[in-house]
Amino acid sequence: MLGSKGFDLWADGYDKSVNLSEEADEYPFAGYKKVLAGIYGIIKSGNGKKILDVGFGTGVLSKKLYDEKYLVYGIDFSGRMIEIAKQKMPDAVLIQHDFSQGLPPELAGETFDYIICTYAIHHLEDVQKVNTLREWMEHLTEGGKILVGDVAFETLDEMECCKVRSGEEWDEDESYPVAEVLKQEFPSLQFQKMSFCSGVFSFSG
Repeated sequence: MLGSKGFDLWADGYDKSVNLSEEADEYPFAGYKKVLAGIYGIIKSGNGKKILDVGFGTGVLSKKLYDEKYLVYGIDFSGRMIEIAKQKMPDAVLIQHDFSQGLPPELAGETFDYIICTYAIHHLEDVQKVNTLREWMEHLTEGGKILVGDVAFETLDEMECCKVRSGEEWDEDESYPVAEVLKQEFPSLQFQKMSFCSGVFSFSG
């Protein structure tokens, strides 16, 4: 896993590298735009206006919501990513913090209509994922949702097929979310597959 300085170095070229992988329909970012569009669609179909974006990167999705007058909070552990996002969203509340350590103290007592996380939760091991999602649920408004988009799979078999297909490109350091695994802890979760290696999870509070 890249540390914060690694992401700082990657920040300026991040969007370009994602687009190249997405356009070529290759792991890991095949379906990236569908993932973001899927999350955006769920938010737009609801009534909530307060968003927490965990691991927002350069703010691609948050910026669209920000421009549509959503109240945007964000967490990212890369100072450079925050600089880039702050230029796009000057009035957003952006906090430098490692979300693997839980939510920052600045958000104690805050609740959100949507907590979104795109292409970041795979940095957590499965036990951490469960504990993190449970903590986030405590910060949802009534009827709120957690929306997670990532390299993700319906089953462990699907993930294994992707690993074989990807060959040397497969990143052994990442822990990708799998619906059949998470459903053991969150039976009501919904999963929408977006490509052979991506999808969107929805958890209701």
